[in-house]
Amino acid sequence: MAQTVRALGYFREDAAGGNASRGSNGHEALSLTDQNRAFLDFCKREGYEIAATFLDTDAESKQRPGFRQLTDYLKRNPAPAPVVIVTSVDRLGATPTEAAKSLFQLEAMGARLVSLAGEGDPTRALIEHWGRNGAGPALGERVREAMRKKAIRGEVLGRPPYGYRVGEKHRLEPIPEEASVVRYIFRLYTREGLGIRLIARRLNEEGLRTRTGGNWSMITIRDILMNRAYLGTYTRFGVRVPGSHAAIVTPDDYRRVQDRMASRRTGGGTRHVRQFLLSGLAYCGYCGNKMIGVSRHQSWTRRGDGSAGEAEYRYYQCLTRTNQSMCDYHTWRASKLEEAVRRQATAGLKQALETPNPAEAAVPSVEEEVDKLRQRLRSLDRKLEQYLQAAAAGQLTAADLRELSVDVTQEQMETDEAINALEGKRRVAQTLNEQRQARRLQIDQLETGWDGLPFDQRQSLLRAVVETVTVLDDGCLVTLRG
Repeated sequence: MAQTVRALGYFREDAAGGNASRGSNGHEALSLTDQNRAFLDFCKREGYEIAATFLDTDAESKQRPGFRQLTDYLKRNPAPAPVVIVTSVDRLGATPTEAAKSLFQLEAMGARLVSLAGEGDPTRALIEHWGRNGAGPALGERVREAMRKKAIRGEVLGRPPYGYRVGEKHRLEPIPEEASVVRYIFRLYTREGLGIRLIARRLNEEGLRTRTGGNWSMITIRDILMNRAYLGTYTRFGVRVPGSHAAIVTPDDYRRVQDRMASRRTGGGTRHVRQFLLSGLAYCGYCGNKMIGVSRHQSWTRRGDGSAGEAEYRYYQCLTRTNQSMCDYHTWRASKLEEAVRRQATAGLKQALETPNPAEAAVPSVEEEVDKLRQRLRSLDRKLEQYLQAAAAGQLTAADLRELSVDVTQEQMETDEAINALEGKRRVAQTLNEQRQARRLQIDQLETGWDGLPFDQRQSLLRAVVETVTVLDDGCLVTLRG
């Protein structure tokens, strides 16, 4: 009984980002959905058993996680020999060189490549591809240019703002329920005179929710009030397209909002922006949201003698309370919380330093050996390109190119594995040694040098040591970085 052929699909997003473009092989570029559909139809016609599919969705990424997953699968499942199906050979890489290395790497691992574009001999198709595109335009610029053209046409790029969905011709289209909330927000700000925080509180108290079902915050309210999309103007990639879609608010309401915001930015107030050591580290132990630093400056006149007095108060406060009028204040004086964190961090570092690590051992330096292997990789890359150039010039047959290149690619993979093994050992040794040295220095700075450090160095030190600070009313819990 004949053995069923195992098929693997590899699909890569087109660099130009659309079906209307054409790939470097002259075939019409297909979306990932279209590529997958063609793969399924092909396997059904040929009677292939679909084992797995692998996708690379970022045309600009050099990491290619989908292709790495494909090669890992082949290493784990070497038999029976699978068929790797692609839309066309040039889909194997962003450049002709990358496509060539990918093809011969797959063949070195025992896989057979099948192209849905009708390229019967992948190696011969690769030679033609190299001859046409040995040095093409920069991929990133092609992607950006395609995006700019879409923006000029008013087509939506990315997630639509609250109040809109992507409608016909990829234009923004109002969602009636959300659009009414947007108008309500503008009315509360311009006609009822509510501030951003009070608007968020009003919406939350009335049971209105964001698109994701969450609470409203000052940030989401502010972003809505400043977004020109609600005027019917689409803005992206430095391109502004007025009248590209239906407006939700009137120009007068939008102008009144901007005028009021501008006056509040330039007006005086008692609240001052100050830097806080624990910004981004401290979290409320009751709701899980961030604790933010608040600084207030107060002035007064004494009744007895008429003299002036002033003071500044600095404290940490739950962001949920500040931003959404939810949770409780759970405030801490800044100096008291920062000192508690410093003491806990110092004690935690000392304990970690005193705990022996059995994995810590001296490993001989491997720098020289790694450098030699990297030089070997560069030499192999040049050799592969020379073979491709010779084949494109008719000096090598497709069969000769395949035989020579598979040998080169096999050696490249073995060299890569040797480098990874050596660097893995070196990283372990270096990491353990550097961690101990860093802990000793951090303990010294926290314990004896703290008072002499400027603010930015104190903050950098805490960020290097502390992962999170969980703040409760009667104490705090410091979690150190691993």
